Amino acid sequence: MKNTLKMLSLALLMIFAQACSKDNDKQVTIQEHDKNQMMTIMHQMMVKMNAMMMSKDPDNDFALMMKMHHQGAIDMGNAELQGGTDATMKAIAQKVITAQTQEIAQLNTFLQGHAAHLNVPEFDAKMMMGMEKMGRNADLQIINGRTDHDFAILMTGHHQSAIEMAKMELDYGTHAEMKTMASKIIEDQEKEIKELQEWLLANNNK
Repeated sequence: MKNTLKMLSLALLMIFAQACSKDNDKQVTIQEHDKNQMMTIMHQMMVKMNAMMMSKDPDNDFALMMKMHHQGAIDMGNAELQGGTDATMKAIAQKVITAQTQEIAQLNTFLQGHAAHLNVPEFDAKMMMGMEKMGRNADLQIINGRTDHDFAILMTGHHQSAIEMAKMELDYGTHAEMKTMASKIIEDQEKEIKELQEWLLANNNK
């Protein structure tokens, strides 16, 4: 399935590149996903999340999943700080690192004092569907090997998946602390998605 998605992704990217070349007399630069640093971080995060043992307790599984999801964002942010050149993207990366490092500490504290006790299989099923969607969306992105661009593209999708996970927590969770964190994640990351999209629109050739 993964190889099929990659082949489909590459075919779509090539068609898109040819269309852009004909319409705009410009060649879209594309880098293979397996050779891209940001995409590698995304794939490594997905492997860890898919391997997690689910407890069927929404608050517990949300906290565990969000820890891994946040660590992926931090790793991408560090890659941007090391390899990026754009001041706006580097500022967003630092903001992501600071906020999500703090939230990981909160999640760890919650997990240490929380014993999974609920049994809501529907939550875990929807969470797994959300992860599969995130993986498909990432594999269909056009990345060019330029750190600032790839960070903006992939972090947009990464944030969107976090928002969807947080909305599931609001629907199924029962613990006030996790629901408060979920609301904050939605608010913060919707703002950052807007910033990332505005940068991409203004820097579509970078």
